[in-house]
Amino acid sequence: MIKNLINLLFPKICNGCDSLLLTNENVLCSSCRHDLPFTNHHSVKTNETYKKFYGRLPVSHASSIVYFHKQGIVQELIHKLKYKGAEDIGALMGDLYHPELTRIHATEKFDEIIPVPLHPKRLRERGYNQVTRFGLSLSEGIAIRFNDTLLERKQYSKTQTKKSLLGRTEINTSLFDVRFSEKDHDKHFLLIDDVITSGATLEACGKAILKIPGAKLSVITIAYAHS
Repeated sequence: MIKNLINLLFPKICNGCDSLLLTNENVLCSSCRHDLPFTNHHSVKTNETYKKFYGRLPVSHASSIVYFHKQGIVQELIHKLKYKGAEDIGALMGDLYHPELTRIHATEKFDEIIPVPLHPKRLRERGYNQVTRFGLSLSEGIAIRFNDTLLERKQYSKTQTKKSLLGRTEINTSLFDVRFSEKDHDKHFLLIDDVITSGATLEACGKAILKIPGAKLSVITIAYAHS
């Protein structure tokens, strides 16, 4: 009864189209889920995300789940995930990717999932890292550790959405560093983020992770934006 009253006073709204969600729907309505522009990157080794790192970063696997188009549903979802506290969106995208990730993991054998970190000041401002719930969902799906302490952002900087493409491609690699010990040697790290555009942030993070002796690197993002 209390649950019904809460739903009446605070009805659940679809994060894609703002329509009322039905009883069996969560985060997104069935129509918006059907309209998600999946990339199917997981089925092609040299996909668009993988190609972003040619000559820049040695990655074993790279893929994105959905395409990011301006004025599209994914742009709306990423905006709400990043700036409106809608962390359930990240959890949902991780849940939707479990079957594909399980097949990838069977071959790649990831050891830990590493989120692109926020600077402590940015984390205090926002109150959360937008990829944490995404990473925790992936971690649950393949039963490996989610590690948000290995990689750190050393400098506070403006958000990528306010930068030009040129600015995004010129991220200083010293922005990120790793805190590791011998137990981290020879691991396969799965680096995750919300959106890949130029790939500069992920490249800088990846280079920091590859300072670890014997480290192997893969990348998965929620969305792929054409640059």
